[in-house]
Amino acid sequence: MNSLVKTLAATALIAVSTFAMAAEGPGAKSAKATVNLSTADLALDHYVAVTTEGESAGVEQLFAEDFNQKIQASNTLSHSRSEVVKSLKKQKGEKLNCTVSTDIIEESADYMIAKVILKFEDFTKTDLVTLVREGNDWKVSGSVNAYR
Repeated sequence: MNSLVKTLAATALIAVSTFAMAAEGPGAKSAKATVNLSTADLALDHYVAVTTEGESAGVEQLFAEDFNQKIQASNTLSHSRSEVVKSLKKQKGEKLNCTVSTDIIEESADYMIAKVILKFEDFTKTDLVTLVREGNDWKVSGSVNAYR
């Protein structure tokens, strides 16, 4: 009798967990996370989290459709929105070993220009970031990187 009760309890537990997983649906965990980008400061903070802390939620939402990244080096490199988003998604969970500081250079009701400085052990990366208001959200529309 005791083993029958245990068997029935185990069966009931399996059935409940199966129904709970089915209720979530197959795409429940793969749904894109929505990030609050209602202010320029929130968008800038999320940009820093995405680029330095491996945050992957809301990456698609963060960048404007016409986003472009330029990297100033011996020969200037340019990356499109899709290239940057793809690269950042690959870096999910990877935290950079650097100290980060941000400075707002210019700000208005519809745009912000910020300087994000990443200090690594052997070099410094300066990222000039342009954010624009698109409807009710702020998006990163441009990034220019320089290394020292």
